[in-house]
Amino acid sequence: MWQLPLLTLLVVGTILIIRQQRNMPYQHDTGFIFGTVYNVTYQSDRHLKAEIEAALKQVDDEFSMFNDSSTVSRFNRGEQPRQSKMYQEVLKLAQTVSRETDGAFDITVAPLVNAWGFGFKHEQMPTDRQVDSLLKIRSQYDFSAIAKGYGSDVVARLLRRHDVQNFMVEIGGEVVVQGLSAKQQPWRIGVTKPADDSLSVGGELQTVLNITDVAMATSGNYRNFYYKDGVKYAHTIDPKTGYPVQHSLLSATVLARDCAVADAYATAFMVLGVEKAKAVLERHPELMAYFIYAQPDSTNAVWFSPALKAKIEE
Repeated sequence: MWQLPLLTLLVVGTILIIRQQRNMPYQHDTGFIFGTVYNVTYQSDRHLKAEIEAALKQVDDEFSMFNDSSTVSRFNRGEQPRQSKMYQEVLKLAQTVSRETDGAFDITVAPLVNAWGFGFKHEQMPTDRQVDSLLKIRSQYDFSAIAKGYGSDVVARLLRRHDVQNFMVEIGGEVVVQGLSAKQQPWRIGVTKPADDSLSVGGELQTVLNITDVAMATSGNYRNFYYKDGVKYAHTIDPKTGYPVQHSLLSATVLARDCAVADAYATAFMVLGVEKAKAVLERHPELMAYFIYAQPDSTNAVWFSPALKAKIEE
């Protein structure tokens, strides 16, 4: 009999905790970082924007190509800056994904991206000789294909340190979600339908994924491109050939435990194409993917990991 009051107290205490958590407000912070917009939604009775932006600034100070004093900018100028634990962590991850994708992910491809007019320069055509020369120069780093994902991870870690249980972090389309949304449901994250929309004014969704406790990143060739002499040149450069990729894959969305991992693999899959990307996925069951690709009749089709089926909104 003495256990009954204790059990009642535990049940009442649990109900009060759940009620308090449900009544706790969801905050929404937004801003500008890495040349794009970030959005963070989180359930907390505290505003954490100052801490979030301080954490993002640390990432920017390491990996931004637009920050002349960043570690990567200094390295690319031939200096020898001290490598922080953050810098070493991301560099190691980039090397790992490169190895796992047979070089499809390559942070030394920046000079080739610039040569084709997708970096700081615009719409130019390098000669075959220039491409061959640049293929031999791999002394500069560009973390653009992994930094946004890593930034999302850094903010997610910050929120967890503050004991935030429910949140969504998004930086330029790279997302980390945990727990539930304000509607007490898994987070609804859209996958954009590919369209020749270099101004990014479209935004029609291909599908919506209902996900939680996972990271997601998308890479595509349908926004950063240009036409010259009737030929479309997309921004994904094959590190082996030095030329823009020419295959049917239009968009690669990857889900992983960490957003930096998802970000890097999404980029690599855009280099590899559908079939080679599937082969990588077979070796990495911890990853899930959603591919949108063009068919010979110019219509689009999709392929996704079987484990994603239950998460796709009908």
